Amino acid sequence: MQLHRALALGVATAACAVCAAPATAAPGARDYTVVAKDGTSAAAFRAAVRTAGGTVSDYNRAVAVGEVRGPRGFARRAVATRAITGASERRVIGSVPQAQTRAAAKRVQRQRRIERDQPLRDALRGQRPAPNPPAAGVEPLAPLQWDMAAIGASSGGSYRFDQGEGVRVGIMDTGVDGSHPDIAPNFDRGLSRNFTTDDPLIDGPCAEDPDGSCTDPADVDEDGHGTHVAGTVASPLNGTGIAGVAPKASIVNLRAGQDSGYFFAQATVDALTYAADNGVDVVNMSFYVDPWLYNCRNNAADSPAARAQQQTTIVAVQRAVDYARSKGVLPVAALGNENTDIDDPKTDASSPDYPPDAAYQRTIDDGCLSVPTETDGVVGVSSTGRSGRKAFYSNWSLEQTQVAAPGGDTRDLFGTPQYRSPQNGVLAPYPEALARSAGDVDAAGEPTTPFVVKDASSGRPSYYQYLQGTSMASPHAAGVAALVVAAEGRRDRRGGGVTLDPKRTERLLSSTATPTPCPAGGVQTYPDPDLDPALYTARCTGTTSHNSFYGDGVVNALEAARLGRR
Repeated sequence: MQLHRALALGVATAACAVCAAPATAAPGARDYTVVAKDGTSAAAFRAAVRTAGGTVSDYNRAVAVGEVRGPRGFARRAVATRAITGASERRVIGSVPQAQTRAAAKRVQRQRRIERDQPLRDALRGQRPAPNPPAAGVEPLAPLQWDMAAIGASSGGSYRFDQGEGVRVGIMDTGVDGSHPDIAPNFDRGLSRNFTTDDPLIDGPCAEDPDGSCTDPADVDEDGHGTHVAGTVASPLNGTGIAGVAPKASIVNLRAGQDSGYFFAQATVDALTYAADNGVDVVNMSFYVDPWLYNCRNNAADSPAARAQQQTTIVAVQRAVDYARSKGVLPVAALGNENTDIDDPKTDASSPDYPPDAAYQRTIDDGCLSVPTETDGVVGVSSTGRSGRKAFYSNWSLEQTQVAAPGGDTRDLFGTPQYRSPQNGVLAPYPEALARSAGDVDAAGEPTTPFVVKDASSGRPSYYQYLQGTSMASPHAAGVAALVVAAEGRRDRRGGGVTLDPKRTERLLSSTATPTPCPAGGVQTYPDPDLDPALYTARCTGTTSHNSFYGDGVVNALEAARLGRR
């Protein structure tokens, strides 16, 4: 498993005590992720690593997790020291033929195909989108935002009461296009950071990157996922395109994802601790930490090295979440797109997903965790479609679903003209450079697919795309959490803006949600002939006040924004 050193445009993270380039290592040296005992000092960590024969490249003292270069056998010697509680080699688990090393991972491909509805997108390729509907409300494309209407985020709803001013929302994703016309007004360039470096194995050769390097600046998104998420949270009311849930909140890019859509533990940990130290109020995490969909402490199918790798992820991310919450950050995460009851997942045949084609089948038990969704202190979000039903792809969980939110479902409304419509997805910003390179916009600047919408109301064209997924649901919940902080928070003397205890933010996010019962008979069926009933029949458990599909209810921006008026 390859993890990546924290980058902050050349500036170390606030929590980093030792951020030096790795020393030149002897042939055969390897990279390790090392978990020290809580509160271990940088000096004690260095000494323990040196005793075990390694060299420190980075140490995040906030969570006592470090990166080390060392020889074979370093991990075994390291855990024998008094300062270190766990160490795993940051290498691939399994092997892959050299000819396949640049292939995209099947898991990432599958996720992107679901989010983009690739079969429908391919079928509609070359069809021009219909003209934009007449503007209604504040923003030109508001009539296309069924998702905002569903949660009361509109000019006649929540925007009248609160818009999230003074709140900072961290977007832990593939990056954010800070130049997009519907992102730029709220983009906090000074606080934004990139905690990854491109990995040629999964991201392609550095020389082929748009900027010709593997170290991207903190205002670009070469995947598009993070920009879409950011726009849902906080696109401004500026007469351009769409509006987000909290249109006056600040967007802080905390890039933790690779261009290819992978998210590894070190970048996740560094992004969370940076958020904690820099006054971020809410973070959105629409991902799981690779390479394991479920991290198991003691799975019979796993080698000792695989077990150590998963245990390191569980401990490191839990420490980072605990630290973030202690500093006023509420982490919000997508529940996942595997159409699975994550309280009873049964099997996992997709892990490890790095390198490509290294996965093997495992039986999953209650001791296995999807991180960060099942990390203690994280708000889990399931996805609904336009009709309000649980989206066909969305995971569910009586224990982990705290709230639900619109995430889109192109297979919703079967039997109506809206079935298999791109407009059943969620519309949000799309980086123009990506739209052009993907062929979704032609040389004249016009969309070539109904999945993409152009708005030129302000004079400068801006582009938007329809996506679906729990990745799209989670930022709706993060935006509503931002409204809660704005309505109920107090002045943040340390970080600026406003702040609110995450426990209270979480409680109010749930209490303002709209309670939603299980479907009749407790079973959700999907009449779509393409969805095998044996695979796509979901059983809902619980009550109207809390159940496995909708948690405490569907988030409600209007009720959250009105908190300050009560």
